[in-house]
Amino acid sequence: MSDVQTLNRGPRAYLSFIGIGLLAGLLSGLFGVGGGTVIVPLLVLLLHFNQRLAAGTSLAAIVPTAAVGVISYAVHGSVAWIPALILAAGAVIGAQIGTRLLPRISQTALRWGFVAFLVVVIVMLFVVIPSRDADFDLTWISGIALVGVGIATGILAGLIGVGGGVIVVPVLMVAFGTSDLVAKGTSLLMMIPTAVSGTIGNLRNRNVDLVAALLVGVSACTTTALGAWLATLIDPTVANILFAAYLVVIAVQMAMKAVKGRRKA
Repeated sequence: MSDVQTLNRGPRAYLSFIGIGLLAGLLSGLFGVGGGTVIVPLLVLLLHFNQRLAAGTSLAAIVPTAAVGVISYAVHGSVAWIPALILAAGAVIGAQIGTRLLPRISQTALRWGFVAFLVVVIVMLFVVIPSRDADFDLTWISGIALVGVGIATGILAGLIGVGGGVIVVPVLMVAFGTSDLVAKGTSLLMMIPTAVSGTIGNLRNRNVDLVAALLVGVSACTTTALGAWLATLIDPTVANILFAAYLVVIAVQMAMKAVKGRRKA
């Protein structure tokens, strides 16, 4: 475990872990995302984790969080099981490709490209409002497309550390016409094998603070079901607006990293 982390123990640290988990769990259930976009920056900001350790700890915490989220959405029949497994298989392969490409590609260019992608998605969320009654129609064509989406998601995750939900949820809604609830439940299921695979690798490289991951993950589990329940109560149009606002925050974070990266270069 990192020497930095041995200094971050005490009441303030433990309360911070719990608070981060409660917020991440709520957003995870509400938007169908892993919560890494909340966990990573807060671990870095509040507890001075280095970026790599924060990302590894976040990924481990996502496993129980996503599991509770899947159960919550499954109760309402809002999980497309087979498509989620197809996405996960593609994402695991893509993550390996992404990590291999990492040393060869400009991080600044990638981040600006992802910001541009998010801008397009945000605009589309105001144009396309999927019906809550829409089901995922799995065909050979849509199955092949899902593999492509999964691989692309995994590559981006490996390259810039972006969680799958930020990509998968809007793509399922906009490109596949899936209801927002099914998109969120399916996204959370897809994350579980992907997060488990990544966590195993991070444990080997000692990039996980297990105590922090446990506290954040368990805390997140207590609010994930609340977030998923709130998602069922919110009108689809309002849900899209809230999700668009969430993506704006992520786009701003990524743009700031791109600017800092360019200055360092």
